[in-house]
Amino acid sequence: MKNLYILLPFLASSLLMGSKSIESTGVMVTMTTSDKKQVHYVVERNIPAVCKKIPINNEMLWTGNFANPKVPEACKSTYVHTKGKLQPMHLDADLETYGELEVLVFLKEMQRNKDLLLIDSRKASWYKYMTIPGAINMPFVYFKYHDDYEFHFEYALKFLGVTKDSDGEYDFEQAKTLLLFCNGPWCSQSPSMISALLEIGYPAEKLKWYRGGMQDWLGAGMTSTRK
Repeated sequence: MKNLYILLPFLASSLLMGSKSIESTGVMVTMTTSDKKQVHYVVERNIPAVCKKIPINNEMLWTGNFANPKVPEACKSTYVHTKGKLQPMHLDADLETYGELEVLVFLKEMQRNKDLLLIDSRKASWYKYMTIPGAINMPFVYFKYHDDYEFHFEYALKFLGVTKDSDGEYDFEQAKTLLLFCNGPWCSQSPSMISALLEIGYPAEKLKWYRGGMQDWLGAGMTSTRK
């Protein structure tokens, strides 16, 4: 797995420097629904053609709290100020923080490498409503409050490749590399799950964090499972 930690940043830089960036070529992802159906997505940046003609300047982008009236409706997004506490950029010295392009590279590599998992750490109702294609749901509460969710916690760890040795200690030799996210840069759910994983000894270098979460993902015009 050590080579993987070197490979992912290399893949990211090489894909970003190509003639066509990964945000325009997209990544093909297949998800299995709760009723065992397979759904295919091309994860990409979805920018309506009319929006590409809008000049990027202060007046067009930042008129009051909303877009300039001249901006076509298809190009506008709304946002909500909500509770939560802004998270730092780095949760641990050995843990990488990802942006949208790094998430796309991870998704692309994940299609052929089963040791990579994209984890939506929110509760099931959020996941079912909308998530990043290719993500699986592991609610943060299973890890933060693992004494109350002992069965779910132990089952999740087995799925992540974590075993126990003869002394009952966790063995992370075959642990998968995880990329975790939640609702936004103010959301504490994925940081809580990461903290809980670090506390039991999960290697920090096998944990990645998409700080921007769903808020930044949608703000960047990226594909979601929401129709």
